[in-house]
Amino acid sequence: MAAPSPKVPERPVKAGRERVGEVPPDQAVPPDLETLAASLQVCRRCDLWRDATQGVAGEGSSRAALMIVGEQPGDREDRQGRPFVGPAGLLLDRAMAEAGVGRDRTFVTNAVKHFKHEPRGKRRLHKTPDRGEVQACRWWLDAERRLVKPRVILALGATAVLAVFGKAAPIGKTRGQRQALAGEAVGLVSWHPSFMLRMPDPDAKARAYAELVDDLRLAWKLAA
Repeated sequence: MAAPSPKVPERPVKAGRERVGEVPPDQAVPPDLETLAASLQVCRRCDLWRDATQGVAGEGSSRAALMIVGEQPGDREDRQGRPFVGPAGLLLDRAMAEAGVGRDRTFVTNAVKHFKHEPRGKRRLHKTPDRGEVQACRWWLDAERRLVKPRVILALGATAVLAVFGKAAPIGKTRGQRQALAGEAVGLVSWHPSFMLRMPDPDAKARAYAELVDDLRLAWKLAA
């Protein structure tokens, strides 16, 4: 018999209630990633679900040693219900291949599980989640982490850094530095692929991409 879906609270978690890497004591962790993904579809921890097509859970190996955390689903991820399948995902796939990281041996997810956007004609433009939305959604990220038990977590972009480490940090100054997380995991930070897609300077874009490849290579080495 399948385990019952966990009760999802109707109110967001208050900032500062838990330490990074811990689940609220009043909510049980889903028994597996499939149940977590199903439970996410009825999440009401913040208001982002109202304008999103669906919640987008992480995917990949359930025992991955490396977890890669992005910021939030984009337009294509929101429609398909899968993380990193849009232009930024294609760039990440390329960087992972260059770094020797097998995507099928990792777990990729996002800090925020619903697409935050604003309409602009027929387009839906990305909006950065605020701190409260990141905090409210952190329960899901922590639950994924509890289930997968990665040895290394690579946070891509400022929103992911906030979700993983519980505080903001300048990526340019902290990338390449190992940081301890709860549960004996190692945390690293790097640039989000979408950051490169927005860069008009080809040389700056190439440098950021090379640094992302280096950070993926280091994360994979530490996870081995």
